[in-house]
Amino acid sequence: MKKILALALALCLVFALAAVAAADWAPDGPVSMIVAYKAGNGTDNTARILAKYAEKYIGQTIVIDNVDGGSGSIGWSKLADSDPDGMTIGFINLPNFNSTIVKELGTYTTANFTPICNHVTETSIIVVRADDDRFNTLEDLVAYCKENMTKASTNGPQASNHIGAQAFANSAGFEYIDIPQGNTADELLWLRGGDADWCVVKVADIASMMTEVKVLAAFATEPLKEEGFEDVPLLKDLGYYPDWLGSSRMIAAPAGVSQEVVDFYANAFKQAMEDPEYLEASASFTTDYKDPEASAALFAQQQEFTESLSEGFWPDIDY
Repeated sequence: MKKILALALALCLVFALAAVAAADWAPDGPVSMIVAYKAGNGTDNTARILAKYAEKYIGQTIVIDNVDGGSGSIGWSKLADSDPDGMTIGFINLPNFNSTIVKELGTYTTANFTPICNHVTETSIIVVRADDDRFNTLEDLVAYCKENMTKASTNGPQASNHIGAQAFANSAGFEYIDIPQGNTADELLWLRGGDADWCVVKVADIASMMTEVKVLAAFATEPLKEEGFEDVPLLKDLGYYPDWLGSSRMIAAPAGVSQEVVDFYANAFKQAMEDPEYLEASASFTTDYKDPEASAALFAQQQEFTESLSEGFWPDIDY
């Protein structure tokens, strides 16, 4: 009996030590953070700010790995195929990510990823070139669009900014020509170069080019809180699209990663997002931390939402 008791105590000690070791997991080298868009894109800008301040809580250098192409699907494929050892994490953009699944641009599904935490939730906005004298208000744009076939650059068919552009057009009662790009950076390049008349983006996307664009309206139900955007008119107040519309930027890991790894990163990024220096550096966009459970719920909800739009949402647009 004593031998059995001693063995049981020994096993308990082994399991306890193993649990402590697991709870103390931390990366043992540089962490790769995949961003599925090119450098200079809104996601890249916000990711680099977060990474800079998260390194002291993670204890390692965070290396941004820009993997552009396929409306984000190439980068997300790389993340899905990475080893689930905690050394590779990445940003997932909702609902762009969900659209790539609906359109079967990649071989992955939501089951190939483990959400860690949400970083940014951004409201969509309608912008034109700063030097475009035709449009000083949203009503100017709507009136022109009803009389002329305008061009709107987007970040890809059925991606977040295209969803916003079509929602605006539907609510205002006009048609337009979509010029789909593979990412938001190129979408804005087309607008700034004069190849598009207007487009829908998010606040952080234009943080570095405020002198080059005019913001005409926001897809929000209450005034924006981002610095410099507080007085932007709301579509709902002007009689157009009445609901919130935008996107979320979430940090995730490949499926199969341990709960200890998820908890480590969720805690580290939470601390980083509460850091006063980070908050000062991120004043131009809306930090919206969500824990792993809430992030997983958002992950599933956005997939359901996007699938509901997969048929008949753009009936008047011929690609």
